[in-house]
Amino acid sequence: MQVSPKGDNFMLISSKGRYTLYVLVDLAKNGQNRYIPLKEIAERQNISKKYMEGILKTLVDRNLLEGVKGKGGGYKLTKEPKDYSLGEILRLTEGDLASVPCTSKTPIWQQLDNLINNYLDSVTLANLLNNE
Repeated sequence: MQVSPKGDNFMLISSKGRYTLYVLVDLAKNGQNRYIPLKEIAERQNISKKYMEGILKTLVDRNLLEGVKGKGGGYKLTKEPKDYSLGEILRLTEGDLASVPCTSKTPIWQQLDNLINNYLDSVTLANLLNNE
């Protein structure tokens, strides 16, 4: 959650969330049946290798990626692109995807949060690949 200069609250996807999506889409697009080295992904996505290491570690720890060290190593998806939802990915990086702070939860905001979460859960990496 980010607070604007006017004091209005709004949901904001962090750079970590966006970069995580970029990495996963890159692997979905380029990693068919092979491990992709971190360096390759970082160069294509213009993300520092150091920053990507943290993202990749989280994704491996949560079993969204498989990582292999050494020659011929790298990263690949653990499941098909159609089986990764944006909601799952963004909740991993952003935590709660609430539209307003939890102290302000009224039925209207709960309904909005349900719409947001249901929509993000319905969009997959495969959808992103098809809409590049």
